[in-house]
This record gives sequence, structure tokens and C-alpha cells, in this order.
Amino acid sequence: MITIGLTGSIGMGKSTTAAMFAEEGVPVYDADAEVHRIYAEGGAAVSPLGEAFPGVVRDGAVHRPTLSARVVGDAAALDRLNRIVHPLLGAGRAAFFAAATESGADMVVLDIPLLFETGGERNMDAVVVASAPAQVQRARVLAREDMTEAKLDAILARQMADEEKRARAHYVVDTQHGLDHARAQVRAIIADLRAHGPHPRGVETAPEPGQ
Repeated sequence: MITIGLTGSIGMGKSTTAAMFAEEGVPVYDADAEVHRIYAEGGAAVSPLGEAFPGVVRDGAVHRPTLSARVVGDAAALDRLNRIVHPLLGAGRAAFFAAATESGADMVVLDIPLLFETGGERNMDAVVVASAPAQVQRARVLAREDMTEAKLDAILARQMADEEKRARAHYVVDTQHGLDHARAQVRAIIADLRAHGPHPRGVETAPEPGQ
């Protein structure tokens, strides 16, 4: 089974691209959605995080802004957070892979926002980056409720530059030209992987389909 890592900076169309893979029958694991699930009321992370970081649980769920404020700039606190959350996320991924294997899937997509930043690309058979020009990205993000230039700049400062992500990807989905154009690229990636198999792990760049 081919493991595809999908990533992209904020506003680049990563979630839409993930949905397109799912529409083509490829199982998609959404890392951020899994975090939301275990942080929500009744989630597996609520109790241990509440004990480790008193005050971060509100109305039975982890309040992510409060938790973020507690760990930013504190290496020990961040390590404590990771030691709690990573095993829980690992269990979710294992269940996802088990279900995909049982269904007979020949490939899966792991939608991971900080794939490169965490070194996760080393575990992938192929890496796909969703991308668009910077002006398109900013327009998309600033159209969101409660988003400001300052917030956007702070988010971008924590993410790898799009140019570097594109250079390190095996495939790039250009999302600026509409859904049909992006969907055609997704179908080409799937066809290319089925025809030629996975890319060697540890190889940072490879040609896009048709190149």
C-alpha cells in the first residue's frame, strides 16, 4: 500500500485537495481532525492534558488557544504535551491503516499540515504539496472570519516556506486555477503512482506527472 503525505501552507487548498483524493476512492487520514477529535468532550486526550496542564480543559474539552499559550516557548511543556498526544494519535493512525488494508486500498493519503516541519516526509512513499501564489493565499486566508494580517504573518512564520515545500515534493497540485484543474492533477498523481509505484523514501524531489 502506497503512503502519500499531503501537505501545504495555510490557504493553499490542502483540505480541498484531500477531499479530491477521497472522491477518487483513496482513504484520507486527516491529522488535524484527529487532534480535534481527541481534544473534544469525551476525547482520549482531555483527561491526561487536564492533569498535565491544569486550566486547559473548559466545558469538558481541551481549549486549544489556552493549551497553546501554555506550551509556546517552553520546551519542557511542549515535550510533555507531545508525550501525551503522540501515542494517542499513533493509535488513531494504526486504526486508519487497518481499515484501509481491510478495504483493499492500494494507497492512502495522510493529510498532515506540518509534514516537513516534523520530518514526517521520511515515512512517506510520495509527498504531495498543495500550492498557490502568495497573493492568492493571502486573499483566501484574510477572507476568513477573525483573521488579520498580523495573525496570518505569525502563522506563516511557523511554517516552512511554500517555495521550499514545492522543491521537496514529489508532486505539486496548483490550486489557483479552479477545482477542475486541481482535480485533473490529483487524478494524474494517482495514475502515476499506480503505474510506476512509490518513490524511494529519502529522495526529496521527483518529476511531476508528464514531466
